[in-house]
Amino acid sequence: MPDPAPSPFSPEVVTAVARHMNDDHAEDNVTICRGLGGQPGTTAAVMTGMGPEGLELEATVDGAPVPVVVPWSGPITERAQVRAEVVRMHTEASEALGLPVAEH
Repeated sequence: MPDPAPSPFSPEVVTAVARHMNDDHAEDNVTICRGLGGQPGTTAAVMTGMGPEGLELEATVDGAPVPVVVPWSGPITERAQVRAEVVRMHTEASEALGLPVAEH
């Protein structure tokens, strides 16, 4: 099996985005895991990374950590694209769960 593609983002960018998501958008992480990550029982979630395939999170389900990757809608290579993708994910997850869609 070939090695996965490397992340298009430096470790510093990933750390900064994860810090922002975990400090300022913890509930959004939970919504994304519940609505798009296949983990409807998520009670907490933290962003752990960003790879070429998608946003990487760790959901807490029944008290246990569960890795979750929510795919990007297409290839992303620029930091500015990350915000648009995370907003899209949150919007789609909220709609899937029947929650009000927040304006960003």
